[in-house]
Amino acid sequence: MALRISTGGRTGLSGTEGIKSIFDCGYIDIYTGSQPASADYAETGSKLARITVSSGAQGVRFGTAAAGALPKSADTWSGTIALAGVGGWFRLYGTGGTSGSSASEVRVDGNVGVSGSDLVLANTSLTLGATLTIDTFTLTVPAS
Repeated sequence: MALRISTGGRTGLSGTEGIKSIFDCGYIDIYTGSQPASADYAETGSKLARITVSSGAQGVRFGTAAAGALPKSADTWSGTIALAGVGGWFRLYGTGGTSGSSASEVRVDGNVGVSGSDLVLANTSLTLGATLTIDTFTLTVPAS
C-alpha cells in the first residue's frame, strides 16, 4: 500500500485535530496514472471523478473510529465519472481542500485497484457518465 499524508495533514494530526475532524466533509478525487511521490505535490494524470455524499455538494463523512481504524460513514459515497479512463490513484482532501502543490493543505493520497489497494474499486476502468460508488473505505493509523 502506498498511503501518503501531506505535510499539512501531519501538522494537523500532531496538533489538536484528529483524522475524523480533518477529513469529515472533504472529498475524494480519482486520477489516472501513478500517484505523486508526496501528497504535497500537484496532482498528476487526469481527474476521472469526484466522490462526495450521494454525488452531491456535501463532502464525505466518516463513521466511528475503533482500534485505530476510521471507516466511511453509512452515507453513500459516489460521483459521476467525468472522464473515461483507468483509475490509478486517489487524493482525499480535507474540508475546503484545494488542488496543486502545497505543504499546508490537508490530504492523503493512495493507490487504486480491484484488490489489495488503499482504495478498492469493483472495476478500475471507469466509463464516462456512469456513477462510481465507494462501498468501503477506511483510514487506519498504524500500531507502530
